[in-house]
Amino acid sequence: MAASPKPSTALDDSPSQAQPEILTGADAVVRSLEELGVDIIFGLPGGAVLPLYDALSRATSLRHVLVRHEQGAGHAAEGYAVASGKVGVCLATSGPGATNLVTALADAYLDSVPLVAITGQVGSPLIGTDAFQEADIRGITMPITKHNLMVTAPEDIPRALYAAFHLASTGRPGPVLVDIPKDVQAAEIEFQWPPVVDLPGYKPNAKPHNRQIAQAAKMISEAKRPVLYIGGGVVKAEAHAELLEFAEITGIPVVTTLMALGAFPQHHPLYMGMPGMHGSVPAVGALQESDLLIAIGTRFDDRVTGDTSTFAPEAKTIHADIDPAEVGKIREVDVPIVGDAKRVLSQLTDAFRDSSRNAAPEIDAWIARLGELKERFPRGYDEQSDGKLSPQYVIETLSSIAGPEAVYVAGVGQHQMWSAQFIDFDRPRHWLNSGGLGTMGYAIPAALGAKAACPDKEVWAVDGDGCFQMTNQELTTAAMEGFPFKVALINNGNLGMVRQWQTLFYEGTYSHTKLGGETAYVPDFVQLSEALGAVAFRVTKKEDVAPAIEKAREINDRPVVVEFIVGEDAQVWPMIAAGASNSDMQYALGMRPFFDMEESAGETPEAISETIDDIKETN
Repeated sequence: MAASPKPSTALDDSPSQAQPEILTGADAVVRSLEELGVDIIFGLPGGAVLPLYDALSRATSLRHVLVRHEQGAGHAAEGYAVASGKVGVCLATSGPGATNLVTALADAYLDSVPLVAITGQVGSPLIGTDAFQEADIRGITMPITKHNLMVTAPEDIPRALYAAFHLASTGRPGPVLVDIPKDVQAAEIEFQWPPVVDLPGYKPNAKPHNRQIAQAAKMISEAKRPVLYIGGGVVKAEAHAELLEFAEITGIPVVTTLMALGAFPQHHPLYMGMPGMHGSVPAVGALQESDLLIAIGTRFDDRVTGDTSTFAPEAKTIHADIDPAEVGKIREVDVPIVGDAKRVLSQLTDAFRDSSRNAAPEIDAWIARLGELKERFPRGYDEQSDGKLSPQYVIETLSSIAGPEAVYVAGVGQHQMWSAQFIDFDRPRHWLNSGGLGTMGYAIPAALGAKAACPDKEVWAVDGDGCFQMTNQELTTAAMEGFPFKVALINNGNLGMVRQWQTLFYEGTYSHTKLGGETAYVPDFVQLSEALGAVAFRVTKKEDVAPAIEKAREINDRPVVVEFIVGEDAQVWPMIAAGASNSDMQYALGMRPFFDMEESAGETPEAISETIDDIKETN
């Protein structure tokens, strides 16, 4: 793979003195992408990008991957970006081609994924006339992109793309859209590189202020129940080594959000797990009982905090983030720090290297309390009453066989939460999922992008039958383009997470969540996957789970789909109802909230949960 694009270097570079080349705007796009170090682009041609696709036919170092749907192009670019740390690039035509990118752009925006989307637009004289396949994609995507622009003059193409990559990859990463009318692509320009770019209003602050670091260090030293509340910004900043060093030098326990799984080794004794709606009891307990939150690269998402008025009620807050708009947005902050997570953690560590400056906090009793929670509330699950596979067992087995070296990509829903709970993550960029937007259909194209970024790594998409039916056409892309990732298809015949909420909050009224047939597999995912170009097989027995995973690992010349038929009544536990207090966490169905359960030490999920069938009988 080519080196990472480096648009974040000085923006006032002088143009080369070499004789400029005469290129079309379309050829200038391709040359600009090559100069920026782009090695792969995901796209689908159409009328308004025909000049650009003609230019791509002459590209020497830029590979184009032909997807089967533009949403797939966007998610593949996301998967590439998250797995590699580079900027992902996607391409679509005007109108419906561009609007099909909208979901992926919104997804990248909420999850801070560096992405550049290039869209064709109708010819300049036709803009505003409701021409064939015209859509105001700038207006449509303005709320869900970090920046977007239309190139109205062909000579602006190199400058626009250079700026787009700089904006996408610096500060808080995010998607940038560049819209180029067809006539601008066809016009000729004098191409020079690098372009002169000036962005006077964009000066992201990466260096934290020394005074705030000193204030934070003093507060940490005095804390009795501190916890490191770590978000996806730590992964984006490549700050995992700094996080480990700071945690070990201070002895402070760590929780990592859904987007930060892998930022801290899961088997480390200071790791408490993932907090939030379906987080672990030790992680939620660590936040709720803490007296100091050290929040780094996280945005206090509602899926973590629950009712914000009762979230970590006794804790002071240190909040560090590269985006000043996030600091103090949700929760009042005692020490605000604007800066890159890598620098923040490095400077905090320096503040504790010399114990005469700041002594590590004395928190033996706190560590003992959290250790007790880890012992009392390990992860666990019930076997299915109908005799079908437990999805948790399938995912736990996959993790034990494929190991932490594999890259795991999840769709959205129950299987996403089970993956977060039962896969062991020990390194960053090995976990990809749609966190902020919760996009069904993310996994298959994102896994394709991850495999493109990491061809030598084993890539598994853990998908549900609902998600799989939205974007499975990209299996054909994978088969045709040579991206042999693998799919663990968790098939419970339902929209599982919606069904779980209907069980808990709608008295078991399962309105329009049944997907599969009662007596036959509809659709037959094995035959469907084979028709799309993959190898596929079905697993219904527990003893066949591990051999099926091993069989899939041996096939590396095409994508593989392993369909696991699991019980439809499996649920994700623990759980905090949306908008409820984290103190109302329930560890299993029908239980009292966790924080009312001080007398329930030693009880297992199996011993304290009621079955779904029992609940149904009472409805």
